Amino acid sequence: MSVASGQSVGQPLSPEVTDLAPAATASPINTLAATSANVLTYHGDTNRTGWNSSETTLTPSNVRAGSFGVAHAIKFGDPVNDWVDAQPLVVSALSVNGTTQDVVYVATEANNIYAYSASTGKLLLQRNLGTPVPRSRLPGGCGNNGPTVGINSTPVIDLGTHTLYVVSFKLVGGTPSYWLHALDITTLADKAGSPTSVSASHTLTNGTTHHFAAEFSRQRAGLLLANGNVYAAFGSFCDIRADESRGWLLGWKASTLSPLPANQLMDKLSTSPNTFFLSSIWMSGYGIAAGPSGVLYAVTGNSDPSGTTYAPPNNIQESVVRLSADLTTLQDYFTPSGTNGVASLDETDDDFGAGGAMVIPDIPGQSASTLVAGGKRGRLYLIDRAAMGHNDSGRARSIADFGSCWCGPSYFIGSDGVRRVVSSGGRSIKLWKVPATAALQLEKSFSSIQSGQDGGFFTTISSNGTTSGSAIIWAVGRPTSTTAPANVTLYAFDASGGTTPIFSSVAGSWPHGANANIVPTVANGKVFVASFAALNIFAPGGTLAPVVVPPPATPPGPLPSQIYGIVTSVGTLQITIQPQTGAPVLVDTSAAEQAHLSVPLVVGKAVHVFGPFSSGAWHAETILRAKDDPESWVPTN
Repeated sequence: MSVASGQSVGQPLSPEVTDLAPAATASPINTLAATSANVLTYHGDTNRTGWNSSETTLTPSNVRAGSFGVAHAIKFGDPVNDWVDAQPLVVSALSVNGTTQDVVYVATEANNIYAYSASTGKLLLQRNLGTPVPRSRLPGGCGNNGPTVGINSTPVIDLGTHTLYVVSFKLVGGTPSYWLHALDITTLADKAGSPTSVSASHTLTNGTTHHFAAEFSRQRAGLLLANGNVYAAFGSFCDIRADESRGWLLGWKASTLSPLPANQLMDKLSTSPNTFFLSSIWMSGYGIAAGPSGVLYAVTGNSDPSGTTYAPPNNIQESVVRLSADLTTLQDYFTPSGTNGVASLDETDDDFGAGGAMVIPDIPGQSASTLVAGGKRGRLYLIDRAAMGHNDSGRARSIADFGSCWCGPSYFIGSDGVRRVVSSGGRSIKLWKVPATAALQLEKSFSSIQSGQDGGFFTTISSNGTTSGSAIIWAVGRPTSTTAPANVTLYAFDASGGTTPIFSSVAGSWPHGANANIVPTVANGKVFVASFAALNIFAPGGTLAPVVVPPPATPPGPLPSQIYGIVTSVGTLQITIQPQTGAPVLVDTSAAEQAHLSVPLVVGKAVHVFGPFSSGAWHAETILRAKDDPESWVPTN
C-alpha cells in the first residue's frame, strides 16, 4: 500500500492558524497522563509532558535505598539483538489469558514485542514481527544502533480499540522495508488490514518525484496517535547516503491503515552544493507532539553542511515545524538565527533536531500558548505556538543555556500552581518555572548524574496531583563506558527537595557505543526500565538484584581496518585527525565522500574511519561520527 504524493512544492505557509481550539477528534491519549494510570504513548501524552500525576504510591519518603528496589528482574529471549530503544508502555486492569492485571509492553530491535504482568513479572504474550535488518545492510554499516534494527521507535496504544500500533523494520525477500502493524493488545495478533508496507512520494522543486527509500531511512521518533490517525517520522542512518535520505512525516487512518493523501517531505530541493539533503526528524526517539487543536509539532535536523540551503517551505532544516493534521500544510515554524542559527548548526552538524518539542499545557490567564525545544547546541527555546517566529530567535519568549542535548524535556505543575519544565542537557537536570507570563525562570539545578556518551538523557515525572512534596523526577543515565558491565543507572530526585538524588540504582546495561535513549516509565507504584535484553521493574519493598545482561560475544574473524580520531583540519577530499595516542594522521576522504558514505566533516568532531592504510595515509571507504570521549573508541565490525 503506497502513500500518495503530497502537495506540490511552494505550499503555502499559514502562520495565522493558531493552536488554541480543542481537537475535533481527540484520541483517548490526547490528554495529560495525569488523568490515567495507563502509559499508552511516548512520555504519556500527546503533549509529551512525561508527567503521571495520578501516582499515589511512590513518594519521596518511600523511594529510598532499603525500602525501594527491583521487584521483578526480567531477561528477554534474545541476548544478542533485544536492544530496547522504545519506552515501555503500560495498560492497567487488562484481561489477558483470562486474568485481569496491569500489563507492560516492551518492543525491541529484534522485532520482538513482549507483554509482561506488571504485578508478577510473568511473560504473558510474545510476538516476533519478522527478521530485523542487520547492521551490515545499513548505509555505511551505521553503528548508531545495536547489531540489528527492528523496532526503533516507541509504539502507541489506542485503549478504546485495544490496538497497539508499531512500525517494524525488517527484511522481506532480502530487502529492507518498513511495515506498520495494528496489533490486538490482548493477543498481539494483527488486526484486519495489518500490516501495511510504508511507501511515499513527493514532488521536488524541479518537478521530479522523490520516492521514500526504506533502506536509507530510520524510523526513530515515537509514533503519534491523534486526529484518528497514526503518524510516523523518518530520518537517516548516521547521516550516511544523504544524497538519498530525507526527512519525512507520514500518516495513516488508524481504523484502516490507509495512508493519508498528503505527506510532508522536509527537504524538497532538487539540488544542493554537496548533494546532501536530510532535514531529518529523529529527535533521539522523542515523540511527534500534538497541540490541543490537533496540529503536529516536530524538530528537524541538519541539511547540507555548506549552511546555504535553508529555504522554507522547500527546505526546513534545524526547525520546530507546525503541520496540519492532514499533512497538507506547513502552518508555521521556528528556526534559530544569529550565531547559533541555522547556517552555523548545519555547518557544524549541531542538529536542533537531536531533541524533541514539548507542548506546554495551556493555563487560564497565560500571555501565550507555548512549546519548548532544544538540541545539540544546548540552547533551550520557549516558543509561542500561535506565532512561532520563523527565522528569528528574537521572537522566542525565552532562550536559556541548558547543556548539549540528545534528549527531551518533561513537565509538571507544582503545589504552588506554577508550571515547570524539566530539562536534562549535559549531565544535569534543571528545573524551570513557566509562569503565566510565558518565560523560562531557572528555579534550581540538580547535581550531575553519572551519564556518558553524548550530552543529555531522559526524564519522567510522577506526583499525586499537585500535592506538596509528592513530585519525583526520574532519570536514566547513559553508560559511562562501553566495556562490561556498561551499566545504566536509574535516579530519583525530590522535585521540591534538595539537589542530590534520593535514590539511585543500576537498572540494566547498554554495552554499545550508540546512545542509550532510555525513558523510565512510571505507573501504579512501579518504575519500568528497559535496556539491553532486560526489563527491571522497581517498586516499594523490591529487594532483587537488577538483571544486567553481559555484552554479546564479538563475532569471530578479523576486524576491518579502522581508526578513530578528532578532526583537526579539513581540506579538499582530505582531513587530518588526532588519534587517542601518537601523532596526527592524514585521511584521504575522496572515496568515502564521492560515494556519500561520510558524515559531515567538522574540525573538533570525532570520527570513525574505515579503510586501508597505505603510502602514509588512511584511505577512507566509510567515515562515521564517533563519540568525543576517546574511552568509547572501541574497534568494531
